[in-house]
Amino acid sequence: MTDLDEIRKGLVRPTAERVFYIRYAMKAGMTDDEIHEFTAIDKWFLRQIRGIVDLEAEMAQKGLLNMDEDLLRRAKESGFTDLQISEICGTKIRNIKQLRREFGINTVYRLVDTCAAEFEAFTPYYYSTYGAETETRPSSKKKIMIIGGGPNRIGQGIEFDYCCVHASFALREAGYETLMINSNPETVSTDYDTSDRLFFEPLTLEDVLEVYNQEKCDGAIVQFGGQTPLNLASELKANGVNIIGTSPESIDAAEDREIFKKILEKLGLKQPINATATTPEQAYELAGQIGFPILLRPSFVLGGRGMFIVYEMDDMKRVIREAFDAAPGKPVLLDKFLEDAIELDVDAISDGETTVIGGMLEHIEYAGVHSGDAAMVIPPHTLNDKIKEEVRQATYALAKELKVVGLMNVQYAIKKGELYLIEVNPRASRTIPFISKVIGVPLAKLAARVMAGEKLKDLGFTKEIVPDYIAVKESVFPFVRFLGSQIMLTPEMRSTGEVMGLADDLGMAFAKSQMAAQPGLPGSGNVFISVKDHDKEAAAEIARRFHELGFKLFSTSGTAQFLRGKGIPVTKTYKLSEGARPNVVDMIKNGEMQIIINTPSGMNPRLDENRIRQEALLGRVCMITTIMGAYAAIKGIEALKSSQLTVKSLQEYKLQMDAKRMKTEAKG
Repeated sequence: MTDLDEIRKGLVRPTAERVFYIRYAMKAGMTDDEIHEFTAIDKWFLRQIRGIVDLEAEMAQKGLLNMDEDLLRRAKESGFTDLQISEICGTKIRNIKQLRREFGINTVYRLVDTCAAEFEAFTPYYYSTYGAETETRPSSKKKIMIIGGGPNRIGQGIEFDYCCVHASFALREAGYETLMINSNPETVSTDYDTSDRLFFEPLTLEDVLEVYNQEKCDGAIVQFGGQTPLNLASELKANGVNIIGTSPESIDAAEDREIFKKILEKLGLKQPINATATTPEQAYELAGQIGFPILLRPSFVLGGRGMFIVYEMDDMKRVIREAFDAAPGKPVLLDKFLEDAIELDVDAISDGETTVIGGMLEHIEYAGVHSGDAAMVIPPHTLNDKIKEEVRQATYALAKELKVVGLMNVQYAIKKGELYLIEVNPRASRTIPFISKVIGVPLAKLAARVMAGEKLKDLGFTKEIVPDYIAVKESVFPFVRFLGSQIMLTPEMRSTGEVMGLADDLGMAFAKSQMAAQPGLPGSGNVFISVKDHDKEAAAEIARRFHELGFKLFSTSGTAQFLRGKGIPVTKTYKLSEGARPNVVDMIKNGEMQIIINTPSGMNPRLDENRIRQEALLGRVCMITTIMGAYAAIKGIEALKSSQLTVKSLQEYKLQMDAKRMKTEAKG
């Protein structure tokens, strides 16, 4: 980038990408003083960055032929990877590796001195550098490397770290020496006593290979760290790494649309009409053939990054570039979006012979909300036995066809009694910790043992456990910290945490989940209802039930007129755009609204909608943006009004379930 105006804009805004704009600025000739004026970053740090930028320029000038040992050593010590150096010098990566070996510039590992030189440290905690001597202590035990998830970010968080930690514990119990490689100090996987050895390294191909080869590992696990290690799997295998568990080929087959389509045809499974586009122009053409609404999905991303539901061509043209940019060089997938379909997440474990379903999680919201954001219920509460059995058989068939060894997540949609397959991920999913707690089985631990060669029958897990109580997963969102952001549930994940509600019925379990996620469900007061046209029939039933529960209803003109036409008493309130007072925002600020039900009018909500939701957040008012969420809230309020709130621990529910099962088996 050389446009100084664009560079200055990038310098002023404190984002994760600003460090790259500092590099652009230095390459464009800006001084440290000028950059300091725009960023307020201390000049000491700017001098360190300039040293790296100058080193890059020196390598570009000299190229491979004039690269001497001193320059290459300085580059490696400054953090340049072999791949970066090869691109700067315009050569192949193997030439840089060969030159590094000739000069004797090899990675060594140093022990983190956790005792500050007061006395000898034995913490198995390493970082890489370049020198003459390594401080790792090799052993003759069988070693398995677990590749972590890297930096925490929305869409790839603590759920995957949970799986990595449980894998390490399980493999240590089985007699293996475990090596954790990760770069994030804010995780449990990077606690010094989680694994036998911890390597604090970036999750790049070069860094992972160095640890694997120097430690002479017997295998590596890529299934538990989310998308980051999965993206490395094929190249790691090509470089001689023994990927244990599901093969990289099976992982790629589940992501490759054409290969996966053939697998589904072979198994007789349905999926929504879909296509793959490699350019925006091709996407526009395919969209015309598929018909709107369409779900846009980039390939090989986690957390729904760059995913959109588009209802018309103008919507698509607004977001298509972002979808392609989410996974550069990869195609974008176009799926016919199944409106008002029930979505189901299924987690399963397989040893290559036996497949067991860990749990079926039914989304409370209709399809279109990311599974990391959706409220979910286990066991499913609206599906009949026929559909559930169809789901089981489809899951078993997929695990067998993909040769799954370890964990697998499958996402289904059910519309008008028909089962559709949305996607399959032959890896740990973010719902594994939740399901494991609900059924009392450590699925990630079992998966690690299975990947190391054990069988499920020997581990004592061969039958699906269906709890006889209800568990609701609700998500926690950071919207209040990002004022101005769009507050709506979409295919792109935005939540940063989750809570669990447990009870013997759905209403009470949902009510408890809302108490934990905050704010809870009110027992009385005023409800504001404003919904898009598509939702008005359902909104009438919701309004009627709130009225029967003793709530007073408020709506803006369009929804109010519709509800009155259905014989439902409702008070009209003003829209913000009408200019009259008091409007709904005034009522929220005055503490006169207890529940807001506001479904988005389109892909980009109107200004009124976002302002209402912002004020509801600031006022800690219960806010619902989906019709199915409103139905669940009614059930929760009904439960709170009709029965006493009780508390029972997860362990007590598990004992209750085990006692019932033992009684049933004794009768049988």
